[in-house]
Parts: sequence; structure tokens; C-alpha cells
Amino acid sequence: MRGKTIIPGLIDAHAHVGGEGDGIPANRSWVLEANLAFGVTTMHDPSNDLEMVFANAEMIRAGAKLGPRLYSTGRILYGAETNFKAQIDSYEDALSSLRRLKAVGAWSAKSYNQQRRDARQMIVKAARELQMQVVPEGGSLYYQNATQILDGHTTVEHNLPPPVLYDDILTVFAQSKLGYTPTLIVSYGSLSGEYYWYQHTNVWENDRLLQFTPRAVIDPRSRRRLMAPEDDFGHILVSQNAKKLADLGGIVNMGAHGQIQGIGAHWETWMLAQGGMTPLEALRAATINPAITFGLDRELGSIEAGKLADLVVLNRNPLENIRNTESVHMVMINGRLLDANLDEVGGTIRRPPFWFAGR
Repeated sequence: MRGKTIIPGLIDAHAHVGGEGDGIPANRSWVLEANLAFGVTTMHDPSNDLEMVFANAEMIRAGAKLGPRLYSTGRILYGAETNFKAQIDSYEDALSSLRRLKAVGAWSAKSYNQQRRDARQMIVKAARELQMQVVPEGGSLYYQNATQILDGHTTVEHNLPPPVLYDDILTVFAQSKLGYTPTLIVSYGSLSGEYYWYQHTNVWENDRLLQFTPRAVIDPRSRRRLMAPEDDFGHILVSQNAKKLADLGGIVNMGAHGQIQGIGAHWETWMLAQGGMTPLEALRAATINPAITFGLDRELGSIEAGKLADLVVLNRNPLENIRNTESVHMVMINGRLLDANLDEVGGTIRRPPFWFAGR
């Protein structure tokens, strides 16, 4: 490791990984392997198919499938009128919904578009009784976000939509100690941050990405890219708000929303730095902060004796330039060391390339 830099494994606090169709888990998933190849060793997915996401999580845990350790809320507790609406009219309704999620393997739940504040409060109370966490989404409604902070949820997912936040909300948010996962990559109220990287980098030429992601996913967004003036990228204002919150003692998390697997976690980290975070602060948002938010910091999020061996070996130092987080040389997950192709170092396991690799 001479000349290398070692950082903790990245933790994506808002990672939509999807899953195989028809309820049949595959032996391999390019989505999971893409994240691991880019140094993401832990993912929290705040919305997924109940059966598939927990089947995949168990396969990973058992060593039957390669990927980051995977946590999820499973199916969201959706308040809008859909065929999967979670009707919360009483505290018993909230308890019943959360018990079902916990029985399948969830330790967190996503309260989303529950229009009544008392319904959201009942979900939080039931979660506390069941020792679960609640990661809500305000759907770009600032006043709903404000009550989520006041009512003691675990996090606020996605950014508060106003481009400038003032001391009143920032102070309350910081003192609440809720986690804030702004997902700059899909920024509310402005042009989403992912388009900045399509405009400023030739994503379709990234060799590592093409080994783990089909061109049918990469090309439509990156080769046929939107171009916009620099001052149209409002995610930078959102990132500046996140920096103000962090300076007041708030906990800001990296969450890449599954927009583009693996490299998206790096974009999100870099965008936090665009708002004024130092490289070290941005790295904390991608490692220890999500671990603290989810109560995993005794096992994950930093390199310490007694913690799980999740490490990323980089060719270049991200403290000198945050963009160096992408220079992944090796990844260690749970003590298992893998090279850049996800072949086991010092072992016999070799990962055959995906059928689309490099095409």
C-alpha cells in the first residue's frame, strides 16, 4: 500500500438499487457490483420491493452474492391514493404497518406523502415502540419538511427545496440531530446535480463504469446530454445550505439516489464539496455520518480497531482533491479484499465479466 491512501468504505444513505424482476433473485447483480467496485460497501435503500431487497440482503450476508451490505425500508408507507397506499388513521394502523415491515427484515421505514401530520407522528411513535427508524420524504414541500424535523424523525430525505435557508430552520435542524440526506444528484427546486457531471465529464468513456453498467443505461443520459449555463446548477446553493447546517453541528449524509450506480456516490460527495465543505468534511458525510445516523457507528464508518473491515484503497489522496475518491485501487468488504475488477486478492475467486462489459 506504499503511496496509497486508505479510507473507510463509503456508505450510501439513500441508495435505490432496484432488483431483479419476477421475484427470482439472480446469482449476480451489476447494480450491486458497480457500487462495490466504486468503494461503496454499505447501502441503505429507502424504497424497494419487500421480497426482493431482503432476499438480496440475505444472499449478500450469507456470501451467496457479491455486493455492499444492504439495508432497506422495503416498501414505503405511502400516503397518496395508490393501490399500495398505507392507510394510517390510528395508532394501531401505524403499529400494524411497521410490524409487517420489521417481520420481513426492515429496521427502518419510509414515511412518504402521508398528508396528515398526526399520521406522520403516529408512525414515529410506533417506530420508537418497535425500535425502528423513520426516514421521511417531504416531496419538495418545505412546511412538511419543517414538521418532520420538529416531530423527531430519524432523517430528512432529499433537500429542503428553498434555494436559501435562514438561521431559524438551520438552527432547529442542527439541534434536532436528525440526519440530512440532501441527494444533490436529484435536487428539488433546481436543475439536478447529476446533469452537472454529464456536462463536465465524458461519462461514457469511464472504463470502470462500463465494466459494471450496461451502455443502454449510460449512453442515453451522458452522450445525449443536457447543456446548461453554470449558474443554472442550483444544487450548489443546496450544497451551501448543507455546509451551513454542518457548521451548526448538523449531520449531513451522502445519498446518491441510485441515479447512476457506483460513481453517483462520488458525484454526491464531490457536490457536497462544491457547497464549501472541506474534503475531510465531505468524506465524513460519505462515511461516519451515515453510520452515526443509522446507529451503525460502533461497527462501520471509520477505520478503528474492533470495527468491521470495510476499507477503500485509493491511488490518490482525496484530502488533496476530493475528486480523488474515484481512484479506487482495491476494496475490502467485511475483511475480504478485492481488486478493481472485484477479483479476490490472494484468493481463488475470479469474477467473470458481465456480458455487456466494455461494449
